[in-house]
Parts: sequence; C-alpha cells; structure tokens
Amino acid sequence: MAEEQFVTMDQLQVGLYIHLDMKWFDHPFPFSHFKIKNDEQIQTLRSLGLKALRYSADLSDPNIHLHEPGSSPPPPSLPIQPLEPSPAMLAKRAMMEQMRLRREAAERIEKAFVNTAHTVRDIEKNLYCKPAETLKQATQLVHQIADSILSSPELAIQVMGDKLGGEELYFHSLNVTMLSLMMARDLKFPPEIVGALGVGALLHDIGRKEVPDKILLKTEPLTPAERNFFELHPTYGVEIAKKMQLAPASLHIVGEHHELFDGTGYPNKLKGDGISLLARIVVIANAYDELCNPPLIIDALTPHEALSLMFAKMRSKYDPKLLSAFIRCLGVYPPGTIVQLSNGLIGMVSTVNTAHPMKPIVVVYDADVPKEEAIILDMDSQPELNISKAIRPSQVPREVYVYLSPRKRVSYYFDANPARPTPGKK
Repeated sequence: MAEEQFVTMDQLQVGLYIHLDMKWFDHPFPFSHFKIKNDEQIQTLRSLGLKALRYSADLSDPNIHLHEPGSSPPPPSLPIQPLEPSPAMLAKRAMMEQMRLRREAAERIEKAFVNTAHTVRDIEKNLYCKPAETLKQATQLVHQIADSILSSPELAIQVMGDKLGGEELYFHSLNVTMLSLMMARDLKFPPEIVGALGVGALLHDIGRKEVPDKILLKTEPLTPAERNFFELHPTYGVEIAKKMQLAPASLHIVGEHHELFDGTGYPNKLKGDGISLLARIVVIANAYDELCNPPLIIDALTPHEALSLMFAKMRSKYDPKLLSAFIRCLGVYPPGTIVQLSNGLIGMVSTVNTAHPMKPIVVVYDADVPKEEAIILDMDSQPELNISKAIRPSQVPREVYVYLSPRKRVSYYFDANPARPTPGKK
C-alpha cells in the first residue's frame, strides 16, 4: 500500500503523485489522482482554493524532496470556484460532453444489436418451414450490415452491456458474422464476396439442428460416439444449405467452419489452402467466440486470454495471414477486457477503433464517480497513458467488477459512425 502524506500548495512540484479529495465533476483534471507532470498543472491545482493535498510518496518520483512534509490531515477547505471557467475546466467539460455522447451512442448500438439478434432468431426458427424466405431475410440482413461496415470511414467494435437478455442463443451466429465481416473489411474484400461471407457466417451452424439436444447441451465430456455424431453437423449443414440454395462460397463455409489449417479439424481433415478462403476466416471468428463463450461460463476465457491463446499456442491451426488480420482489428486488448492502466487505475475496454486498435476507449473505475456517469476515457487523447496489463475478472474486487459490469457472455457489435464523437454533433 502506498504511503500517503500531505503537502501544502507551495510545496507542489513536478513528479508528486497527488490525490484530489473533491468530486470528479468539480475539478478540471481527467482523474482525481495522478502524477504532476508540468508547471501548468501546479498553477491549476493552486487555483482550486485548497490548503493542502494528499500525496503518495511511493508513487511519486524518487528524486522528490519536500521541506517539512505534512504528516497529518490539514483542516478541510472548500474549493473557490472562479467566476470564469479556466481553460482546463472548459476542456474537462468538453470531455464530459464527449462521454455523454458516447453513452448515447452505446444505447443506440445496443438497441440495434438486440433488434439484429431478434432477426437472427427468426431466421434460425424458419430454416425448415420457410427456407426460401429465410435465405432472403438472411441475405438482406447481411447486406445491411455489410453496407454499413464497408462504407464507414472508421469502424468501432463495441462490447455489449448487460441489459440484453433473452437472445443469448443467437449471439454466437451474430458474433461470428460480425467478426468475419470485420476481417473482410480489413482485407478490402469486394462487396459481393463480403455478402457471401456474411451469409455463410450467419448460417454456419445450421447443421446443429440435426444433433440431439442431449449432445448439444451436455456439460460433461462427450463419449466417442457422441463426439462423432456432433462432428457431422457441418455435413448436415451442407445438406440443409443446398435445399436453401445457398451460393457455393457460402456452402463451403457451412461445411468447413471446423476445418483447421494444420489438418486436425473436422469433418474431412482438410488442410491449408484446401480449406476455402472464406471458411478460413469463419474458422478464426468461430474459434474465438467459442473460447470466450463456451457452454459452461466457468470455462470462459477473457477476450485477451482467448486472443493470446490462439496466437501463442494454437497458431498452427489458423491461416497465419488471416489470424494477423484478426488480431490487428481487435487489438491486443479486445473489447470486454479488464485492464490496469499505467497510472494504476482499473478499467474495461469498451470500444476498439480498428484504425487505432492500441488506443481503445476504456470505462474507468472511480469510486467517487457514480457508475451511470462513469469516466469514459479515450486513450487516443491521453498519449502519456497506456495499458499495463489485462486482469482476470476474478482478480479485481467485487465492487470494481460490478461497477464495470462486463457481460458474462462477450458479444460485439459495430458502430459505423466515427468512433470519436465531436461535442455538439450527434
């Protein structure tokens, strides 16, 4: 635990790690505790009307020397509000306006996600009774999503919140579709190819309808006979897809989405380029989502762990160029990852812009800020701040986990509007 002492305002100097015992909304700084980095920050701190500040000696620069540092709390004093807002406070208000716009955008995107999940539910329910109509509906949905993704100058991948409910069964198909289209955008595929990819990704698991629920829902390991039955679902899927008159490229995806680059997949142990290009894309998206969202939640990996495992230990199973594209789009810390920042704060990656994957938008935990008004930090605007490491949810205190509330199941959706809103624009 860092040792805390008190420093008077005339003792402030660059390198001190200070704590502002004020409401976050009442001071002009992005955070309520930070290391002083320049004289301008010292002047702003002195303008707050406080008599003294807490500081952490262990977090301050080692060459800090203070004359007679305070050892007990000084008498409290109220901040003096200047008649005119300072430039720093105006910048803080602009930041708060950006956060408000991002909250509005998050609500809009989650509504779109739920509506899309409803459509996917209808598609999967009507596969048998209305195959022609179902294919038309699936194609229309994919084209709407693809048009939005391909035409956007910037693309933000956003993790969904915890207010969804009821459509979890359909999130896997939707996740695989969205992640596959993300890769297609990065690889600059033409629209007609993207359409075939999207339809195949959306319907990749249709063969599971022929597998009994007692196998699909079984939580203990499958017997060899059950495993053999389950591994036939891509073959069953192709039969259904042919009746629906899917395009050949989409048919390949349905039949090959469990084939692996090293030849260890199923049902036909295809290898390397023997697996169609579009299927090799869906293989990666499908594997990632299954690692994040397995049947038993206790077995789930965090997005960061899933990506790390695929790259470090399973790399031979995937097309290396496509895996690199996947990691390039999601970033090292995909949305939904709980992280520690270089200033010690804990947050959750909420949005990754594919153009700036190493500078995501992070929801920051701050006990002094209400959860519904949580700090939403655009790391692109904080060049001195970085992500230090990913943290498992079980490693953070319960109150921090509840505050950040990452979903038990990781689902993504895209915001095709610019990911970094400008205050005053909607």
